[in-house]
Amino acid sequence: MRVLVTGAAGFMGSHAVDRLLHHGHEVTAADSLIGGFVDNVNPAAEFVECDLADREAAADLAGSAAPQVIFHFAADATEGRSQFTPLSSMDNNVVGYLNTLVPAIDNGLSKVVLVSSMSVYGAQQPPFKESMPRLPEDVYAAMKASMEAATEHLSAVHGFDYAVFRPHNVYGERQNLADPYRNVVAIFINSLLRGRAIHIYGDGEQRRAYSYIGDTNPVMVDGGLSDRSNGRIFNVGSSEDVSINQLADVVRDVFFDGGPWPAGLEPKYMPGRPLEVKNAYCAHDAAEQILGFRNTTTLRQGVEAMVRWAREVGPREPAYLPNSLEIGSQHAPATWREQLI
Repeated sequence: MRVLVTGAAGFMGSHAVDRLLHHGHEVTAADSLIGGFVDNVNPAAEFVECDLADREAAADLAGSAAPQVIFHFAADATEGRSQFTPLSSMDNNVVGYLNTLVPAIDNGLSKVVLVSSMSVYGAQQPPFKESMPRLPEDVYAAMKASMEAATEHLSAVHGFDYAVFRPHNVYGERQNLADPYRNVVAIFINSLLRGRAIHIYGDGEQRRAYSYIGDTNPVMVDGGLSDRSNGRIFNVGSSEDVSINQLADVVRDVFFDGGPWPAGLEPKYMPGRPLEVKNAYCAHDAAEQILGFRNTTTLRQGVEAMVRWAREVGPREPAYLPNSLEIGSQHAPATWREQLI
């Protein structure tokens, strides 16, 4: 089939491109290269540099690619930062998505696979289940919830199929090590590669389940293409919930071959981030029962694989926003304001 992958030069999108090509599909890979890298894109795909927030450019992309299926990975997925960059969150989530989806529907789109986020559950009692309502607690989550709802409404009117995947805390090879705002596994590893101490917000007892890309990518691609996913929402990720402190211990153990923190590299504790949900992890019954999803990679195994890759590519200088935050505020974490990471 003709498949358009947005956010294709990013972490999850580039892995999806590889799998789609492996299955023999004709893939157009689109990315703005704001947070992605063209080297991530399989050369067998047709690459198009495109900012989906530009309505005309997105319409041209949808027209030239003429996709039967869209996998939408493109996002400004910096959840914690979204309280300080709400315009970017809106433009690069809701606006960019609808700029792409609307002309594609008009050109005969058969299905869209929307990559959303478990953030839409907000602060409900984990493990989160798909039957729970969308109760976003922050700006990014509100954008993702809006994208999901718009997809459902437009599908009901215009007759295309859809599937929504809510991955959570995905990490692994090709993750942007230079991003200082999100992806704690990558931030921890890059800090240690640079000989810097890691920073932990709050008391470090927030619980998450970290999901290895090698587990999540196959089910999102294969499941997304399957008719079994039509009109459904799926949580995708690990069921091994741990605290941030426990994650730090795993990264230390892998990075320093089971030894203690070297002097000067012990974790530094910072005030908690605004609106951060304390405990957030998911149940995956629907993906397991309908799509055959299975987690096969432990946190230790995934971190080992990512550390090997990160050492090969080398450390990256953190890429802070060139114009700081849209809303300058003393409430923003000091790690961002003072560029401590």
